[in-house]
Amino acid sequence: MNQLGGITFRVDDAARPRFIKWSPPEGPDLGAEAARLRWASQYVTVPTVLQQGSDRAGQWLVTAALPGESAVSDVWRAEPASAARAIGVGLRHLHDRLPLDGCPFTHWSAPEGGSNPRIQIGGRPSVDRLVVCHGDPCAPNTLIGDDGRPTGHVDLGSLGPADRWADLAVATWSLEWNYGPGYERELLAAYGVELDPVRTSYYRRLWELAP
Repeated sequence: MNQLGGITFRVDDAARPRFIKWSPPEGPDLGAEAARLRWASQYVTVPTVLQQGSDRAGQWLVTAALPGESAVSDVWRAEPASAARAIGVGLRHLHDRLPLDGCPFTHWSAPEGGSNPRIQIGGRPSVDRLVVCHGDPCAPNTLIGDDGRPTGHVDLGSLGPADRWADLAVATWSLEWNYGPGYERELLAAYGVELDPVRTSYYRRLWELAP
């Protein structure tokens, strides 16, 4: 269950294991997530959309399961440094493979006008590198195989073009929530970038204001 009233079920059908997301009408737009998954699946490993729909009671999204376990499974909570490195490798792969040209989506960090409270925090830094970001790069959304390598990403409902630090700032922050302090540099080294305190601070503040 999530804070917005949504529920995700795993269906362990040996022939076709899958996940079913349900969200209330006012919850996240699962149709938008399905569109992003279909687009991203041309370039990176993400869940295959099997069905998506809605009625007056809510929305649903059915996807095929991917190999690997969430980076916050018991296995990877016991090896946080390895998990942090896998998340960094996975994000770099995502950023390198998803093409900016032709990406039809908008990211939550994009300025949308003066009435948007997210642009009122001031001091927007210059763009380090514009990429197609995951949008919700918290640790649970990277899957990791037995060999410690990332096997795919889930929950791409906020995918869109942004500075790569919009993902990196939140991903490194989520390490603290899930494993405790001390693993930020593991993720950044695996990604291949030095810590950027200014952009990290900015995008974390922006994340807190995102709808």
